[in-house]
Amino acid sequence: MIGCARKVSRLFDPASGRTVLMPLDHGVGEGMLPGFEDIAGLLGMIREFPVQGVMLNKGPLRTHLSEVPAAIQVVAQLSGATRHIVPSYARSLVCSAHEALRLGADLVAVQVNIANDLEDRMLADLGLVCDDAHNMGVPVLAVIQPKGDRIVNETDPSLICHCIRLGAELGADVVGVPYSGDAKSFSRACEVVSPPVVITGGPSRPDFASFLIMVEQALSAGAAGTCVGRNVLQQPDPREALARLVALVHGESARESGADEAGPDAATPPI
Repeated sequence: MIGCARKVSRLFDPASGRTVLMPLDHGVGEGMLPGFEDIAGLLGMIREFPVQGVMLNKGPLRTHLSEVPAAIQVVAQLSGATRHIVPSYARSLVCSAHEALRLGADLVAVQVNIANDLEDRMLADLGLVCDDAHNMGVPVLAVIQPKGDRIVNETDPSLICHCIRLGAELGADVVGVPYSGDAKSFSRACEVVSPPVVITGGPSRPDFASFLIMVEQALSAGAAGTCVGRNVLQQPDPREALARLVALVHGESARESGADEAGPDAATPPI
């Protein structure tokens, strides 16, 4: 497991200790989702910023890996479902850890929705992937959220804390969850588990300022970074939105790194 730990460490900026992971895997679920049509163009923009990782499905991983700088870690999304599926919370494995590794991925990701009648299958998938991936020295990102007909509040603090603990208990190396809004319980859950916890963004929000406030609160409560796509790339100016997110997550280290990597014309605007 030492190899997995070394690979996980590369997903986090050495100066800030945090990560900005950009999921670009929406094509399976949403089709031609505005803001995500041109993977090559998005990768060209992302490489201008100190982003630590991108998440791709196996098709784009095969065709666009050469466009991802070596410093950016590639996470292969192993789970999938379209927005037309019934029930809407179902997720299935559509790629193996072995195939992801063959295609050049650095990590693999699995989606799990809990508190529904398909939870057992998705938990079994996560357990299987953790076993297979770790046998090959590949770290696993478990993206877990409460989602189902019985869920009243998908950001209920007790459910989000359960998601964090669940990922740790089943062997994930990084856990991604929505932010609950309750700093005390979220902070405690992050503190007592071994894997770093990143926050996921969910559907795009029209108010980018309130989204950044949520991110700032989550970081203060112990989140180790973000795994956010739509709330950045569906903004009217995605380049500025990404610059502001990077500056918030990494602080001064982002400004210094951005100046070194992207040049003076790509300076990060103030938040």
